[in-house]
Amino acid sequence: MPLYNTLTVGPSTTVYLWKIEETEAALAKDVTLTEHCQQRMHGMKSEMHRRGFLSIRHLMAEAGYVDADLYYDDHGKPHLKDGKRISITHSNHFTGIIVSDMYEVGIDIEKQRDKILRIAHKFTPISEYRTIANTEALIRKLTIVWGCKEALYKIYAEPGLSFLHHISITDFSLTDTRTRGEILYKGQRSEYVISFMEFEEFTLVYAHNT
Repeated sequence: MPLYNTLTVGPSTTVYLWKIEETEAALAKDVTLTEHCQQRMHGMKSEMHRRGFLSIRHLMAEAGYVDADLYYDDHGKPHLKDGKRISITHSNHFTGIIVSDMYEVGIDIEKQRDKILRIAHKFTPISEYRTIANTEALIRKLTIVWGCKEALYKIYAEPGLSFLHHISITDFSLTDTRTRGEILYKGQRSEYVISFMEFEEFTLVYAHNT
């Protein structure tokens, strides 16, 4: 069963995860795409990206939606026509969505890779992590921080928002499952509750406003 997991965040918010194991043809079989999305998918050179795109439509079906229920605003943020909030993520062979009728929501899946050590200074004050001597633990923690900031960025969806300068994440332990985040941008401050979990060397992060 490719539906990997369903997480109930609250009475009005649910996370759906898909593990991509099917062929592109199998994923396309029961999916009807709008003309716009057909063009988007045909422009994807990577088969994995196309399979991810289609698997997200299967996740939407799990939540009771079809492709035509989804649209994107001028900043590329997805919306549902019924007014509920949605956020979408894809990393390698995992995809995920979060749907809520109460909160603004964001979701991110990241593969845990050592590449994050080279780019960490671009999204977080790296000096805050110098006490972590274990490289594996550092990769895991930085991946969670990146995912937190990515999820909040998807919620806020404002051009010019900086991961490094405008988004802050409350410190946490790797044994935790939740933390908090804050965006301070153009004099406006907003706070968020963030949850995270790890599986199969991937990190899932999802967030909503308070």
